[in-house]
Amino acid sequence: MRFQRLMWKVLLSVLILEPAVARKTEMPPSFHFTSIQKSNVPHFTPSKVDISAIKTKHELAEARGEAPRYAAPIDVAITPKTDGVWTSLGKDTLLWRLKLSSKGAKSLNFGFKDFYLPEGAKLFVYSPDYKHVRGPFTEADNNSHRELWTPVVFGDEAIVEVEVPEEFVEKLELKLTSINHDYLGFGLARNEKSGSCNVDVACKERHGWESQIQSVAVISTGGSTFCTGFLVNNTAQDMKPLFMTAAHCRINKDNAPSLVAYWNYQNSSCREPGSSSSGSSGDGELSQFTTGATFKAGNKKSDFTIVELNSPVDEAYNPFYAGWNATKENPKKSVGIHHPKTHEKRISFDFDPATTTGYSSNGEGDGSHIRIHDWDIGTTEPGSSGSPLFDQDQRVVGQLHGGGAA
Repeated sequence: MRFQRLMWKVLLSVLILEPAVARKTEMPPSFHFTSIQKSNVPHFTPSKVDISAIKTKHELAEARGEAPRYAAPIDVAITPKTDGVWTSLGKDTLLWRLKLSSKGAKSLNFGFKDFYLPEGAKLFVYSPDYKHVRGPFTEADNNSHRELWTPVVFGDEAIVEVEVPEEFVEKLELKLTSINHDYLGFGLARNEKSGSCNVDVACKERHGWESQIQSVAVISTGGSTFCTGFLVNNTAQDMKPLFMTAAHCRINKDNAPSLVAYWNYQNSSCREPGSSSSGSSGDGELSQFTTGATFKAGNKKSDFTIVELNSPVDEAYNPFYAGWNATKENPKKSVGIHHPKTHEKRISFDFDPATTTGYSSNGEGDGSHIRIHDWDIGTTEPGSSGSPLFDQDQRVVGQLHGGGAA
């Protein structure tokens, strides 16, 4: 089968790692107070939406070439002044909590606008049983967009909790505007499998590509769409956390703040291609993430988008910034690293020379794309869009646009 990838026409860069400050992992304050856990938490349930109709609408959009979706956004307008409950923790510290639910959701994620956390404040989002905790988010997560989009919390209920020093409580700004109902099962085992010929990055085929694997992440935008993207170096080597994906993933200056990148979402052991479990979800986790970005550049013709992440990727995630090659020479062999259908990270190989072409063109076309004529090992699928194509020298020559891989 034929497969299309775009050429990125820039200069060669070297590979470096970027330092970052680690995000601390801790439990929400309420976890340490049995009396608070037993107290009633106000419960907000948004107006019921027709998930089946929304899913059908999303599938039609995907058929038109748009990025696939996993969740239905539900518009709300919630603030600590209008909903939830305040509790004193003593020592001049206040706690605000609110339970949110959307019946039948496989996971929930949330979009906040008018977001500002004062000094000493911490925000958590977690499942009522505390098995899945996201946060803390702190004043370090404040940004010029004044938005915060959270990673997913599994299940159809979640609690939002904010701890804030009483002296700064008037400076807290928090408005929840989107509850995103996951109908697919992002990060969960589900009936829909990726192709059984996919190769886990935990398999032996990864040898020699371990660093490049660390550049790739699965992403969510607007709490609803999903694609793949990757960290990329720049000629200035100034430690900017630049991240590249596909233009048809529909990231722009307005919704870039909603981008959440999940790192190291991959299986811990190999699921052999062709086995009964090779196309299913494994034991990858969505606990390592970076949230928020600023749109930098894009082009629909060659289908690329570059954003700058709001913060450096946590060094504990072992990030790798891919180098790239924009010469006109076609790859002698090609490697793709991607997340098919939001499953754990996979790797694909073509040992034959690629060719320059136009999108869906049998000839040279406008020269905007690179074609993989047939994957020798592995494949790519919806969700793989935006993933990097590496040449024989392990440099990026483009990112996935689309085509007929199978």
